[in-house]
Amino acid sequence: MYCLYFLIKGIIEVVKGDVNVAFSRGQKEPLPEVETNVWSCTSETCQGWMRESFSFEANPECPLCQSKMEKEVRMLPGLE
Repeated sequence: MYCLYFLIKGIIEVVKGDVNVAFSRGQKEPLPEVETNVWSCTSETCQGWMRESFSFEANPECPLCQSKMEKEVRMLPGLE
C-alpha cells in the first residue's frame, strides 16, 4: 500500500490504495428567507405543501394524499 497526501483548497486527505480527491468551494452564504405563498395539505396525517408558483391549478389537491389544500404564508429561502 502507498499513501498520498493531497492539498486542495485547504483540505488535506490521506489516500491509501485508490486515489480520492476532495474539493471544497468554501461556505456559501445562506439565501435570504422571504414570505412565500404556499398550498398546504389540510389532512392531519399529511405534511405535504408546495409553493403557490409551482401549482398549475386554482385549487390544487395534495399530490401525496389527494386531500384539499389551503393557502398559507411561510418563510422560505427565496428562489433565484
